[in-house]
Amino acid sequence: MKPLTYVHRFEPATVASATPVLLLHGTGGNEADLLPLGRQLAPGSALLSPRGDVSEHGMPRFFRRFAEGVFDLDDVARRTHALADFIAAAATRYGFDPGKLAALGYSNGANIAASLLLLRPEALVRAVLLRPMVVLQPKTLPDLSGKHVTLLSGRHDPIVPVDHPPQLAKMLRQAGAQVDLHWLDTGHQLTEEDLRLSGQALRPSA
Repeated sequence: MKPLTYVHRFEPATVASATPVLLLHGTGGNEADLLPLGRQLAPGSALLSPRGDVSEHGMPRFFRRFAEGVFDLDDVARRTHALADFIAAAATRYGFDPGKLAALGYSNGANIAASLLLLRPEALVRAVLLRPMVVLQPKTLPDLSGKHVTLLSGRHDPIVPVDHPPQLAKMLRQAGAQVDLHWLDTGHQLTEEDLRLSGQALRPSA
């Protein structure tokens, strides 16, 4: 059995039919941050919550950046593949179905989830991306047919350029994904509307 390479938390499902959920925190978060949100939005689901293995001035992240909005793309690719391998190993260790996995990612976590879709699409079947931006633009898009992606973006977000969410939505649609882009009257912080829309999107019937 392959070792699990990320510090993480796992909570087993209490409802057999519930969709397993991958929780991906933002910069400075950790493996515990999104667990309460996961329990609230996906009751009964197995929850897998890794800690980003990059440290930026002591703050965990999932990949390196040179400055705000300037990313180390080689590192993004390398760590995206490492995270996908971790997910596969965790599915074997904990016994959840990787073919049904959904992701809930916030900020840096949303960006690594988008990178998983673009570089290792087999890792996820659906994703809720809270405050995502464009990080990768692959020369060849994967086939994302049958995958559902929800983007939740703030109209007044000081971190995410306003043109990034539509660009990301367009890229994912071109790859074949079903994409819903919602603009909320907020900044980078999360709101009750984020929670309502996220809960809807995490349900397989959404």
